[in-house]
Parts: sequence; structure tokens; C-alpha cells
Amino acid sequence: MESQAENTCGTICLKYLLFIFNILFWLAGGAVLAVGVWTLVEKSDYISLLDSSLYSTSAYILIAAGSIVILTGVIGCCATLKEMKSLLIVYLILLLCIFLLEIVAGVLAYINYQELDEDLRQNLRVTMQQKYQQPGEASVTQAVDRLHQEFKCCGSNSSSDWSDSIWIKTLANEQLVPDSCCKSPSEFCGTRDHPSNIYKVEGGCIMKLEEFILSQLYILGALGVGIAFLQLVGMMFTCCLYQSLKEEPY
Repeated sequence: MESQAENTCGTICLKYLLFIFNILFWLAGGAVLAVGVWTLVEKSDYISLLDSSLYSTSAYILIAAGSIVILTGVIGCCATLKEMKSLLIVYLILLLCIFLLEIVAGVLAYINYQELDEDLRQNLRVTMQQKYQQPGEASVTQAVDRLHQEFKCCGSNSSSDWSDSIWIKTLANEQLVPDSCCKSPSEFCGTRDHPSNIYKVEGGCIMKLEEFILSQLYILGALGVGIAFLQLVGMMFTCCLYQSLKEEPY
């Protein structure tokens, strides 16, 4: 009788621990989902500057991953509260699959970052020079203007990149850089390229964009490590709860 009471007490403790874990796991999934949505909504302009689809694909992967983690957390809560051993097994398998996918995703993220970085270096300058303010390239023009203002930069490597721009060469006025390069943008302010007027000494946009993407990877890496740790703890609690339920008489 005393042994049965101890088992029941242990099972209750495990249930609460696993329930708390699922809440944390659910919140982590929500954070991943939020980062994915934010990347897609707030930074979608920059997709037009890349030949590669890696940027948009990674955002969709984050949204899918966050949704799966949230769904797994819900299944875990149901399995814990209802003490369903079959659902606990499903939950444990899902945790293990997500953990393995995280390892694969981490390796692919590192490889794809190298590819994305090379894509940026090779194409950003050409895209700016050949597509800015050209017919049918409104998305590129908008992305470049936003890039200049948001990252406080001008041109891909430097403001001198604009001297070879198709748009600059076809203008009748003395425009040297886009007006979005100016620290205080106004019409035709780009006719004066002094450092007091434009972002000339702050560095090119390629460097700022690389720093932004790298900071995003650090955030995702930190989230990934946190979720992976939670998963290991969750798998341990799940196994213990399953064993405890197995030993209890019904």
C-alpha cells in the first residue's frame, strides 16, 4: 500500500514536471514561429536582391518548425494530463524526430550561409547597378532604398559603386548616388556625395547585410540549443512517466 502511494506521488510529480516542460517547449516553438514570420514580413524586401531562394525558404522552414514544435507541445500536454501511454510514445517519437532534424538543420544552415554569403558578394553590386530604377524592377528599387536607410550604408561595397549604375548614366542631372543614400533624404540630395551628406564612410551595404544575417543565425542558434536542451529533458521525463504509469495497477 505504501509502495503504491509512493508510485502515485512520483507519477503526479512527473506529470507536473512534464507539464511545465511542455509550456516552456510551447513558448520556444512560439519564439521560432515569431522569428520566421518577422523574417518573412519585415525583411521580405531583401529577397529581390538575391538570386538564391534560401532567404525566403529559411523563413518558411522556421514557420513550419515553430508550428510543429507548438503542435508537439499540445500533444505532450494532452498525453500528460490524460496519462495516455500510447500518446506518450507518439510524443516521445516526435521529440526525437525534431531533435534529429535540428541537428541536420544546423549543418545545412552553416553550409547554406556560406552559399548565401557568396551569393550576396557576387550579385548585390550587379543587381544595384543594373536593376535600380529600371522598368519592371520596382521591388529591387524599394529594397535598395530601404537597405540604404535601415543599415545606414550606400552602395554594395561603397558609394562609388553607383558611378557604374545604368540609372546614374542615363540621368540628365548631376545625381551621383540615390537620394536614399542621404542621411536626411530629400529630392536630389544625392547630387552631393560629401560624407556629411551621405553614408560614405560607414561602409558598404554588403558588410552590413552580412552582419544582419549572421546575427539572425546567432539568434536561431541560441533558440535551437535551448530547444534541444528542453527536448532532452522532456524525453527523460516522458520515459520516466511512461515507466511509472506502466508500473501502476489499474
